[in-house]
Amino acid sequence: MKVQEFVQSIGKSAPPLVVLLCPFKPPRARDPSFEPFLAEKAVERLIATYVDPQMKDLAYAAFYADETQAGEIVLEAQTVPFLAERRVVLVRNAERYNVDAGAGALLAYLKSPCDSTLMILVASQVDKRTKFYKACEQSALIVECPQLREREAAAWVRAEVAARSREIEPAAVEEIAKRAGTHLSDLNNALDVVCGFIGDATTIREEDVINACADVAEQEIWALTDAIAVSDPGAALVALRKLLDLGKHEDQIIGSINWLLKSAYAVAVARGKRPAVSPYVAEKVAPLAGKLGLKKLRDAFALCTDAHFMIRSTGVDGPLALELLVVKLAAPRGGSSSPQRP
Repeated sequence: MKVQEFVQSIGKSAPPLVVLLCPFKPPRARDPSFEPFLAEKAVERLIATYVDPQMKDLAYAAFYADETQAGEIVLEAQTVPFLAERRVVLVRNAERYNVDAGAGALLAYLKSPCDSTLMILVASQVDKRTKFYKACEQSALIVECPQLREREAAAWVRAEVAARSREIEPAAVEEIAKRAGTHLSDLNNALDVVCGFIGDATTIREEDVINACADVAEQEIWALTDAIAVSDPGAALVALRKLLDLGKHEDQIIGSINWLLKSAYAVAVARGKRPAVSPYVAEKVAPLAGKLGLKKLRDAFALCTDAHFMIRSTGVDGPLALELLVVKLAAPRGGSSSPQRP
C-alpha cells in the first residue's frame, strides 16, 4: 500500500497491529526511494487518531531502534494499556533490524503481536531478503513511502498552498520546484519562506519566489562557484571576501564549499542523467563539475579537508587559509595535473 492511500484510510477501520513505513523500489530501478516527510505525516495522523492527548504519557512511547534494545521495546509493546483502548509504540530507525542479530526479540514479537498495541516501525531502508522484512510481510501492514515525481511534487505544492488558503501561479510552482527539487521537506520549507514573504497577499507569483528565496550570501556562494568554474582566482577571492564581510564564519564557508563540491560530484557521477540534487543546484554547479571532473573533484575534497584542519588545529589565519583554498580550486586547468595539496 502507498502512503497516500494509507493516510486516507486511517480511522475508518480498526488499525493493524503493526505498520511498517518504508521505501519503495520501482520496477527496474537501481535504488529504492523514500520520502521521510510523508512517513512523518502518516505517523502524525496515526498518533492523532489513536492516542488520546490526555492519556499520552500512559499509552504512547517512542523509541529509536539504534539506541534501545529490542527487548525493551517489546516489553513496552506487550504492556496492557492503562485507562486507554490501545497502546501506541513508535520505533524510528527500524532499518537497524535489517541486521538479523539486532532483531531477535522483535522478530519473536512479530510472530504474535499484542492485540492491544499498535506498533509503528519507520525504516528508511529495507532489505527484502532479511528475516525482519519477511516477518513484517507476515504480520505487518507494509506502507511504502516513495519520493514523489516532479508532477506529483508540483501537485503537492498546489494542494499545500490551497490548504493555506492561498493561490499560486503555475510559473511560481515551477520556480519552487526548480529551487527545492522534489523532497517535500525542502518544498515545505520553501513554501514557509515564500508565504512569510508575501504576508497577507493571497496569490504567490513567480517573482515572489525569486525575491523570497534571494539571499546575498547565497548569491556570493554562486559567484564563488562560477569563478572557480571559469578559472578566475581574482573573482573567486572577491566573492570569498564578500562572504567574510557578511559575517560568515570560516567553518560555514568551508561547509558551503564542500557542499558545492559534493553537488558537483553528484552531477559528474550522473553523466547526463538526473543527479541526486535539485534541478536548480544541478544547473548552478554543472560548470564546476565540467571543469574539475571526477578525479579533480576528489582532490578538491582533500583540499577542503586540509584547509579545515589547518584552521581548526594549527592556529593558521582563517581568512588566509580560505584564500589559499579558493585560489587552488580556481587555478586554470592545465594538462592532466590535479589541484596540489599543501
